[in-house]
Formats: sequence, C-alpha cells, structure tokens
Amino acid sequence: MAEWIVFWRSVMCFVVFTGVSSNLNLYISDAEVKNLLGLNAQLYYVRNGKVNDHAVRFNLPIPSDVGYLNFTWYTTTETQVFYSMDLISENSSILRHPIVNISQDGEVPRIETVFQIVLFCTGLAEAEVGLFFQFNLTLHSYSAKNITTLNFKRRKMCPIDEKYKGREQLVTDTTTKGEIILSNSSVAISNQLHPRAVTSTSVFYIAVGVVCGVIFLIAMIVAFVHVQSMKPSDRVSENGSSVHLPHHPVNPYNKVDNKTNNLNGRVYNDMNRFYPAKELTTDEFKTKLKNIAIERSQITLGDILQEGTFGRIYHGYVVTSTKDSESQHEEEIEVFIKTVTDQASEEQRSLLIKESCMLHELNHRSILPIMYVCLEDEKQPLILLAHMQYGNLKHFLKNGRISDAHQGLSTRDLVYMGIQITRGMQYLGKQKIVHRDLATRNCVIDEDYNVKITDNALARDLFPQDYTCLGDNENRPVKWLAIESLIEKKYLPTSDVWSFGVTLWELMTLGQTPYADVDPFEMAAYLKNGYRMAQPANCPDELFSVMACCWALSPGDRPTFAHLLSILMDFHRALGIYI
Repeated sequence: MAEWIVFWRSVMCFVVFTGVSSNLNLYISDAEVKNLLGLNAQLYYVRNGKVNDHAVRFNLPIPSDVGYLNFTWYTTTETQVFYSMDLISENSSILRHPIVNISQDGEVPRIETVFQIVLFCTGLAEAEVGLFFQFNLTLHSYSAKNITTLNFKRRKMCPIDEKYKGREQLVTDTTTKGEIILSNSSVAISNQLHPRAVTSTSVFYIAVGVVCGVIFLIAMIVAFVHVQSMKPSDRVSENGSSVHLPHHPVNPYNKVDNKTNNLNGRVYNDMNRFYPAKELTTDEFKTKLKNIAIERSQITLGDILQEGTFGRIYHGYVVTSTKDSESQHEEEIEVFIKTVTDQASEEQRSLLIKESCMLHELNHRSILPIMYVCLEDEKQPLILLAHMQYGNLKHFLKNGRISDAHQGLSTRDLVYMGIQITRGMQYLGKQKIVHRDLATRNCVIDEDYNVKITDNALARDLFPQDYTCLGDNENRPVKWLAIESLIEKKYLPTSDVWSFGVTLWELMTLGQTPYADVDPFEMAAYLKNGYRMAQPANCPDELFSVMACCWALSPGDRPTFAHLLSILMDFHRALGIYI
C-alpha cells in the first residue's frame, strides 16, 4: 500500500502532459520488440517530436527471463533537450526498484544511443509486479509547448528462486522501503533442520535464538503500532490532484508524514559541484568586477527607496557612452543603486561586494545581475542594477494586501510570478549555483509583473525581521531554510526547492511572514516533528500540493525545478481557460 501511495504522490507532484516540439525520437528497436513480444516491429513512443499515445498507454508485459529493457533515443534539433526520469517498482520486496545505466537527469544525445533499464527480481515469491517509468523532457525554450512528461506502465513476471520455495510466508509487504523482514529465529530454526547430532550446547544456542527472535518480533509489533497511531491522517485525494492535510485545532500548522521515500535517488551530496567552488577574497572580487567598473561622475543618486542600519538602496541614473564610426552617443539609464552607510564596517562593505557578485555575468530574463560597480570610494562602494518599476517583490505584495494598491492581482498573476522564479532557479541550477536565500525579498518586479531574482546583498540589514542568529554568530533566514540547511548548514539545489515552496506561499498570502507564531529557535524541532504551514486562504489545492512537495523532509524526495516549471505552466494554462 505504501508503494502505491508513493507512486500516486509522485504523479500528483510531477505529472504534466503537453506536446514536444523538438525532433525527438524515443523507441524500442525491432530486436528488442522481438525479444519481448515475438514481433518484427519497432515500438515508437515519440517519433520526430510527436508522442504516440497508443504506445505510451500500452502496458507492455516483460517475460520472466528478461532482466532488462533497452530504449533507443536521440534528437535531431540543434537546441538542447534536457531530461530527467523516475523509476518505481510496485512491490520492491519482489522486484527491486529499476536501475538505469545512465544518469537520471541530463541532456538527450544528438546521436542514436541506447540506454538500459535493469530489472532485478529477488526470487522470494512468484508474482507479476507493476513498474512505473517517467521521462520528463524539456526543450531549452520558454514556450509551454516544449515540455513533456511520458509515463509508462509495465508488467514484469518474477519467478521464485528454488532456494526460497516453502518460505513465501516470510516475505512481508512492508510499509517503509519494500524491505524484506526475515525472522532471525525462523532462519535459525531452518538451519537446524539438517540431519545431524544435536548437542546440549546447540540446544542452548537454539533456545537463546528463539527467545531473542520472539522479543525482537514483539518489539517490532509494538513499534509499528506506535508509529501507526502517530501518523497524520493526510490522504491523497482519489483523483490525485491535491493533498488534503488535517487542520490542527490548536496549532495553525499541519503535521505531515516525515517517512523518507526516495523516489528519484538524486540526493545531491557533492557540494563541490556548486557555487562557490572556493571562497574569493575581496580583492579578487574587485578584480573580477573590473570589466563593469565605471566612474563616480557617471552616477546620479536619487531618492532612497530602502534603508537599514548599514545599507541603503537608491533610485538613480547612470550615464553611459557608446561610440560608432561617426560619433559618440550618451545614454542615461534608470537604475537601482545598492550601497552602505557611514556606520558600515569594513566587513559589511566587503560582504556587499561579495554577495553582489553571486549572479555576476549571468544572462537570463528571470535573473537580475549587477550592471555596473563603482569602487572609487572604498568606504562607499556602489552596486548598480537595472531598474524595475515596482521594485522589491515583498513590498509590492504587502502593499497590495494592506492598501489594495493592486486590486487586479489574480491567482493567475501570482502563478505567473512563480513560473518566472522557477525559470530563474532552473537556470541557476544549470550554472551550478545554489542561491541559499530565495525569498520574495530577494526578487524585484516591473509594471508588467515580470519578476527577476536578485542576490541577497543587504537583505539581512533591510529585512532584519526575516533573519535570526541561532547562537552561531550568523544571521540566517531560518523560516525559509530547508531542514538540512537549518541543522547541518548543508546547502543543496534541493534546499533551494524548499525555499521556493516558502516563496510560493509568500506569493499566495501577499507577502505574509511564514511560521509567524513559531519561535525561530524552535523551527528545527517543528520541521523534524513533521509540522508545515497550512494551506493559505483562497489558495487552490493544486498549488498547495506543489508547496507540500517542496517541503519533503528528504532532499531526494523534493521535485526538481524542471518538474515544478512543468506543473506551474500547466496550471497557469488551466487558469487561463476557466478564469
């Protein structure tokens, strides 16, 4: 039963189905079809970018003597096509979760290539077991028509191994990871069935084994009953479209099941792959910024937009000049200007420069990197960013909630903002950058509701209520952090996914503070005990399901930004149809 819950939750969180516009081919070769079905034919799932619905829906039987599946695929388009895949066994005690001989996410090859999915039967019982494969294919484009998810179901016949005959009752369909629990005492007794002399010593050891086995079984039963009694009553709805979590009568937070179900096996432990590979000094950062350094005379400071104890953000202008073959042209550009006050220390000035460099030299429509810097005055470095009409996203949302300044802000608009943030985060992931502080306070928005992700420079000073020092001499955004970042200070791409779930909650509540009634020092205990934020008022079930997926306790159970982008785009289209 647990395996089915895992599968349907994965469908709920990840399944989107739209067309593929790239020249992609995915099929099983004629030799493979001959091996499986005895037919001389190729089985195409995608041919020249067109999905064969009949082939995808065909529940292909896999004979007991076949231990692998070979798929052939390639793309003929010049544009990159990225993929990710999930593979699940309906009953892993009989058929292990499938293993693929390539990475479970990457780029579809441009030459005809075969990859293999290995199927391993345990031999503990004879049964036909269902398999579920999911291929997520993303064309490197922002069009909604270029994302597709293929879901395959297969049936694998597993034979029983001769050595396990007569012991089928020892196989238990567990509710954790499909593990097989064999009673130590039963195994000990079966080992004594060989015709040989039984001494008093062997009788003593057998008796001790039996007693230990009985005690072990009783302890397991008591633990199982205790866990079952503590499990929350959340259930997946019958149509798999949303998760309905129970309302806590005293505490405004939902408690969810923290049981780890690693669906995709992609837990990111190799931190060396991600930014920064090494910590640069302030001088090295300044050297890195020399190509965008300008003179102070080119900058005009305007009104102060935000101010903290040590930092300020100005509205301002910068004059740039360009030369052509005939003359030189000057242009005045509207900008945001980040700087520090006279009270700032050397360390705070250095931190401004370092954190502003996080998105330097990146080019994406949902990312706002620095345009220019002015480092002439060492006590007041100036960081210039492109101007966005409505400014900080958190202030924009709060103004709409408090003063009704944006009465036209709809659910579809908010989902569109979430889509843009997802695109930006997916791009950062491809650049091997972990943001570490994703929140509405670190995003900006223009008059057309175009959202861009910024760095977190000055955020601690300008939004002090969002940061807490837990006794480690470091202010951190405790209520936005994933559990592994909060406890172990481990920052992974999937940690940003957790923060995105909180950011999406901020969007749907128009800038409210998450976990407002929870003491920051109690956050780790709250999250470990399974508590999460409740569904916001007027938030669709489908959208809250996305948030719940992002807050999975295990990093490997959270969706990727590619999955999230597919879901949100599909939901955005649906809102456009019915609203």
